[in-house]
Formats: sequence, structure tokens, C-alpha cells
Amino acid sequence: MQTSEPSRTAMAAAAHRAAHQNVDGGAIFSDPYARRILGEEAAAAADLKAQDPATRSFRLVMAARSRYAEDCLARSLARGVAQAVILGAGLDTFALRNPHPGLMVFEVDHPATQGWKQTRLHETGLTHSLPIFVPVDFERDDLQTRLVASGFKPEIPAFFIWLGVVPYLREASVFTLLRSVAGLPSASIVFDYGEPLENYPPERRARAAEMGARTAAAGEPWLTRFDPADLAERLRALGFTSLEDLGPTEMAKRYFGLPQDAPHRGAGPHVICAGNF
Repeated sequence: MQTSEPSRTAMAAAAHRAAHQNVDGGAIFSDPYARRILGEEAAAAADLKAQDPATRSFRLVMAARSRYAEDCLARSLARGVAQAVILGAGLDTFALRNPHPGLMVFEVDHPATQGWKQTRLHETGLTHSLPIFVPVDFERDDLQTRLVASGFKPEIPAFFIWLGVVPYLREASVFTLLRSVAGLPSASIVFDYGEPLENYPPERRARAAEMGARTAAAGEPWLTRFDPADLAERLRALGFTSLEDLGPTEMAKRYFGLPQDAPHRGAGPHVICAGNF
């Protein structure tokens, strides 16, 4: 991304969430602030783009990953989680919608994107229940050091949400952060990832490659992909003892009404919850 402007992929993700509220009635993920923070003009453009049937599946996946992350967070409260950290938050609005009294919310993002968001929040009057903002460059800064300096308490169980970031980081940076989370007591993290192109059947591989080419053309190339079985093994080696990985088939069964006995759909986007509790 350009250091002087908000992430284009963060803006695109927010546009999908905003369109989901209008075009799909927020059926999978309800977010009353998505359109306000994005802005009237950008939200209208997102609605127009959403009229193309080809955009529907990706938009619903974006909604489902957010729904899954917040579902997992809600369940984690029974284990004493009192801190939520939204990594690469973009225009996420969880802090504004936080239904859990006493849950401290931190938002971590690149300074350019975070600064733009803070301006939008003040412009729209969305200044209630603000998170603690923590500017971090994931490729250069030590996350835990920045968090602790902002009031995060490593000894208290925490839940991390990391959506729309992993594919754009180098693998070493991804595992540096995952190792840091695994080292915290009773911590969990939800993140999404894509599979290697060779995992896709030939008839779908070209489309997956095309999506990667579009993000690269926007200046934010996909740098990291994972094979699900290999990723699970590596996460367990880090100390994560609880893993749930939803691929395209599992996601469709949970959120899109796909019958439980439906055949496997093959490679695609994943969202995974890993915990060390």
C-alpha cells in the first residue's frame, strides 16, 4: 500500500460489507455503521458494483468471515477473554457495535489507514465506544511492544481478529505474529488465508490467479498462501491446541444454507480459529 493513503484492499473490504447491508439486507453479517463510515458516495458505488452477479460470492465470503470472527469472539468470553485486538482493522466497526460490557478493544493498523479512519469517525460523529488505536507496520514493528505501550495486558486472556491481512504479508512476518499470539496465556486468533494455486482444479485456477493479479496491480500483491493441512501442522507446532478451519464448503454449510451432505467444493478462501486454551 502507499504510505500516504489508506489501504485500497481495506477500502474494498469495507465496500463489500457496506453493499452487503443494502443488497443482501445484512443477512449474514449485520453492521449498521458500515455504510456511514465508508461514505455516501463510496457506498453508492459499492451498491452499483454489487449489481454484477459475479461479485456476489466474494461479497458473501467477506460477510461470512466477519460473522465467523465475531461468533468465535463471543464464545471466547466464557473462557475469561477480556481483551479483543483487531489486527489490520481497516474500517472495521466492531468497537462501535461491541455488545460485551467490559471487553477492551484495541485496533491495530498501518498509520495511514488508521489516521484516515479516525478522520472519518469524527466527520460522521461516530465517536462513541471508540477502540484504543495502535498504529503498527506489521513488517517492521514489534506488535506486542506496541500493544503493551497502549495498555494491553499480556497476562489477561485475549482474542485476536486478523482478517484481510495475511495474504499481503511475507510468510516470516505472518509466523512472527502467530508465534507472539501463541505465547500468550489462553489466547485465540481468527485469520483468513488463501490456498496455493496448484490446489485449485484447472477450471478454477485461472480465476484465482486473476484475483491475485488485480490486487498486485493495485500495489498490494498476495505474497503468502497456505495449504490447509500444512498450516494446521505448523500452528500446532507453535502451541495452538484448538483449531477450526472453515474452507469454502464448511463456510457454505454454516452460513449459506448448503446441505450438510453436499460434496466438497475444493480449494478456495479459508477462515481459521486457533487457540492455546
